[in-house]
Amino acid sequence: MTEGKVYFIGAGPGAPDLITVRGRDLIARADVVIYADSLVHPGVAAYARPDAEVHGSARLPLEEIVGRMLAAVRAGKTVARVHSGDPSVYGALHEQLALLEREGVMYEIVPGVSAAFAAAAALGVELTVPGVSQTVILSRHAGRTGVPERENLPSLAAHGATLVLFLSVTMVEHVVADLLNGGYPPETPAAAVYRVTWEDERILRGTLADLVDRVKRAKLQLHTLLLIGRAVDPHLMAGATHRSNLYDAAYSHRYRKGVRPVAAQEQAD
Repeated sequence: MTEGKVYFIGAGPGAPDLITVRGRDLIARADVVIYADSLVHPGVAAYARPDAEVHGSARLPLEEIVGRMLAAVRAGKTVARVHSGDPSVYGALHEQLALLEREGVMYEIVPGVSAAFAAAAALGVELTVPGVSQTVILSRHAGRTGVPERENLPSLAAHGATLVLFLSVTMVEHVVADLLNGGYPPETPAAAVYRVTWEDERILRGTLADLVDRVKRAKLQLHTLLLIGRAVDPHLMAGATHRSNLYDAAYSHRYRKGVRPVAAQEQAD
């Protein structure tokens, strides 16, 4: 019997229609679906065939999850292992791949829409605004899972970049203290986005100075992203002064020859 294959699929941030077409089709084809039921919208699991085995993984230890995948693959079945967001970001992916590698099992990773980018969309902002920020840092505060010392929040804050923090809202007081200590000023724009694209999505906007109070009053717990940096400021829209070169009429590139504005030409003449 030919062995099956495991597909690690990013389900996207929440809304079932934000999964990729490839991910949706693989779930619909799979014999076994194992999904992170504490994080993935049940509408994603509903793409499975009526006769497929569907298992939630929230209460299962790693060995049991991998054991179910191995049993299915060795029976010639296709497995859809469904993670929230994109599986490459805080998806507990590495340890599963390592065990499958050890067993010689075929697998493929299907990317998904990260909650980081869904949150930016919900806020109506670009994370990389010319002249404001050209770097996005995805990180987390140290909790029960540690963070390498060289990646502590004060060190990251020193860059002044756009910062997206996962798995950190329950430690928001420590987060803000570390970011202020690292160099972000108190007036730095900040947002908390709870369960982005879910039916009960909530968005809080403010600054580092009032972020703790806003989060505490809203009683936000898990499933919340924190976004910090000047790029998160909705007031940047006023005047549209921060523009990229890509669509600047005076900027030449391989697809278009730039033309200087008439006033600039007359001044040069």
